[in-house]
Amino acid sequence: MYKVMTYHKPVLLKESIEALQIRSDGTYVDLTFGGGGHAMAILEHLKEGTLYAFDQDQDASENAARINSKSFKFIKNNFRFADKFLKLHGVNQVDGILADLGVSSHQIDTPERGFSTRFEGELDMRMDREASVSAKKVINKYTEEDLHKIFGMYGEVKNAKTLAAAIVQARNIEPIKTNEDLKKILNEFAPRGREFKYYAQVFQALRIEVNSELEVLKEMLTRCMNMLKPGGRFVIISYHSLEDRLVKNYFNKGKFFGEVEKDVFGNELKPMKSVSRKPILASEKEILENNRARSAKMRVAEKL
Repeated sequence: MYKVMTYHKPVLLKESIEALQIRSDGTYVDLTFGGGGHAMAILEHLKEGTLYAFDQDQDASENAARINSKSFKFIKNNFRFADKFLKLHGVNQVDGILADLGVSSHQIDTPERGFSTRFEGELDMRMDREASVSAKKVINKYTEEDLHKIFGMYGEVKNAKTLAAAIVQARNIEPIKTNEDLKKILNEFAPRGREFKYYAQVFQALRIEVNSELEVLKEMLTRCMNMLKPGGRFVIISYHSLEDRLVKNYFNKGKFFGEVEKDVFGNELKPMKSVSRKPILASEKEILENNRARSAKMRVAEKL
């Protein structure tokens, strides 16, 4: 039916497909196509139904072009605009939505993308390679105050203020262009024996800033919830506490901060209900087979 060159092992695949409760004639959305693993599993359950997949990455677009199925439609764009593009395709409501918020293995393992601390490459980290803001621009152009805020908020780096000052001092001598350039500075401030965790925190902070990940996530949740039919399922896999907290609050309260709103009779006003109280985690077996799964948390909500 279709052929695709997978370059990414999907996380929580069985659990996410079960959570969607796929109908063969339903309309579904994969907001993060990536290597196509989740998408192909959804397509196996469709007969008269349709899957719309989104991704802004060129590699994902090329991978999607290999799928030959009348049930599959790929849209090369950021998922924050999913509702607009679906309406352009004549879709006003859908039966289920899936989003895996992780960086794909292919992106991580491609040195020139700059996502990984393991490889030497240009400081980039753009999901959309046509975007104007890269990690190199953040490191070399942002003010010390802004760097402090980014490292503290998005990376939860404890010595964020000291690190920001050191980066500004270093770039005044010469530009910081590559991952190795940055890691040389990080080495001076990383806790001994926990260097790799420290690198990961800083790189996470930069990636979130470059791609506006938290703002995009909030916009996507709000807009896509309105696309779901009553009884439709929203499945999201996140990989760090900042994302998971936003998803949890929105699924439980219908908002990102504060308490659930109530009407004059005390009835809770929220658009969705969480299917499970706690997040669904990968099994020990899956984590052994795919190390990326160790930090994955899946939350599922149903439209009321």
